[in-house]
Amino acid sequence: MKTNSGAKKRFSLTGTGKIKRSHAFKSHILTKKSTKRKRNLTYSGLVNKTDLKNVKLLLAMK
Repeated sequence: MKTNSGAKKRFSLTGTGKIKRSHAFKSHILTKKSTKRKRNLTYSGLVNKTDLKNVKLLLAMK
């Protein structure tokens, strides 16, 4: 099974096997967003357990 090329650019695996993701809405139209909001969008997060099954399918993991 092939890995989805869009997903492989957006997700990465942590050392413990969790899937790391980055936040959306930080690429343009940044003037109307507050500094605090932009700063919090910088940090990465983990994929929610409700989306985990679909993301693993896209990454061709079991």
